[in-house]
Amino acid sequence: MNLLEVNEGQEYIIKDIEIDDEELISFLFSLGCYSGEPITVNAFRRGGCTVSIKDGRYSIDNQLAKAITV
Repeated sequence: MNLLEVNEGQEYIIKDIEIDDEELISFLFSLGCYSGEPITVNAFRRGGCTVSIKDGRYSIDNQLAKAITV
């Protein structure tokens, strides 16, 4: 399931990131967003969601949220 299908406030483990943009994959890796790492959706917003990865909070759009499977 992707990040748009999870429950707010519950921690999940990232299984895969299904995007073809190598620059975006490198950026996500630098944030700690890669396979095997925990991620929590803090809130769903119009057009995206707010997630916690490691010690940071980030806003991501719906397209990226769909690409992250847990």
